[in-house]
Amino acid sequence: MIYKRVAARLRAQDWVAITIELGIVVIGVFLGIWVAGWNQQRVEQRETQELLVQLKPELVALDSFSHKARAYYALTRRYSRTAFAGWKNDPRVSDPEFVVAAYQASQIYGFGNNGQSWAMIFGGETLRRISDPQIRTPLTRLMTFDYQSLNYAAVTTQYRDDVRKVIPEPIQELIRQLCGDRLGSDSRTLELPESCTIPISPTQAHEAAQALRAHPELANELALHQSALSTYETNLDQFDVPRKQLFERISLIK
Repeated sequence: MIYKRVAARLRAQDWVAITIELGIVVIGVFLGIWVAGWNQQRVEQRETQELLVQLKPELVALDSFSHKARAYYALTRRYSRTAFAGWKNDPRVSDPEFVVAAYQASQIYGFGNNGQSWAMIFGGETLRRISDPQIRTPLTRLMTFDYQSLNYAAVTTQYRDDVRKVIPEPIQELIRQLCGDRLGSDSRTLELPESCTIPISPTQAHEAAQALRAHPELANELALHQSALSTYETNLDQFDVPRKQLFERISLIK
């Protein structure tokens, strides 16, 4: 209809009316585009917020991993102190305690995430749509974090390999069966028992302890292993900062 009116105005050379008619058309098109873009932006923002809220369970799981990892390595450090005492022939440490501690000190716990899944979800346009810097900044840090510094390879040291070459395999199998990694209550994290007693004879324990003492270099390797654990925990500290910041901010989203 409006095009017929414009044609009629042209025949009548009514330029003012023509200008008004064309202005109405242009403004209508502009408003239509603006409204469509505004609606699209609202949809994208809502989708982004929903994605952020869906991160909460994963962040809770990461919090659990952090606490469990610290508890895990606090325990292996305790075993390490017993093992060091065993290599020093401390009479307060029995042969079975020494052997078990030397093995348990080599136990490791690592992170399985590599951050790529977050980058796939929040990379590019999605990240740019997050206007809140208190969300965008820690999320970016988590997306670009070096997850290799928290995985198993970061704590797989020479000590872990070498001590397991010395302790007889039947004893290692007993330790794994009775005192090895256990799934935590959340079925995602790992735990070690705080104490470990295995059914071996005094002769077996003495022979295994003597085999360990025949390799005093293992004590030096254990010291280096402890250094690797310290670096791991420092990396975990750096990871925890943006993780906590992101969780606290996302928790405010309604």
